[in-house]
Amino acid sequence: MSTDSTTTANGFRAAHVSHHFKDATQEYDSGKQGIWLFMVTEILMFGAILVGYAIFHHIYPDMFEEGAKSLDWKMGFINTLVLIFSSFTMAISISLIQQNKTKQAAMAMATTILCGAVFMCIKYFEYSHKFHLGLYPGRFLDVAKVGAEHANLGMYYGFYYCMTGLHGLHVLIGMGLITWLLIRTIRGDFHSQYWLPVEGVGIFWHIVDLIWIFLFPLLYLVG
Repeated sequence: MSTDSTTTANGFRAAHVSHHFKDATQEYDSGKQGIWLFMVTEILMFGAILVGYAIFHHIYPDMFEEGAKSLDWKMGFINTLVLIFSSFTMAISISLIQQNKTKQAAMAMATTILCGAVFMCIKYFEYSHKFHLGLYPGRFLDVAKVGAEHANLGMYYGFYYCMTGLHGLHVLIGMGLITWLLIRTIRGDFHSQYWLPVEGVGIFWHIVDLIWIFLFPLLYLVG
């Protein structure tokens, strides 16, 4: 890969190798290690919340069973399918860039962004419905509004909003990063000799999707 000119022999922009790396291979390996180290911290953060969820689920099994019943598992299942498909399109975009098929890669990235938007729209309708019913996080809920059968679900919804809200924030961040990749892909920055940022964001997106695959059964199905 040339680092002295602005374009490669195929007409793509050549990737600049930072001065503190010996060559592009060392920069690629270091970048991958950094990405995975960051993702380990993300997994630890969500892991701590999941441990807390497991502890309180063991202490208050009836509450968590009732909480799971109050959620719409069909909407959660649709979101699961949407994110699984978005992982596929993100993986395809990396493969296409490695084959110098930038137009198809850009379309795959745009599809991934669209899937993220669909996911967030569904979460918006879920949240707004729960707020309308008065299901908020907290120790106790308003019995007059939510009914006696849901009055003790404040703790469950504390975990629900914390876990899904934090995950939703990561989806939004991922959508922003993929939009940045899409712009650079159209500009011709990525090609068969340079795709590290695309792979890095792809790893982030796959981890975010994987976390949801854990959240969906825990929140919507496990009682």
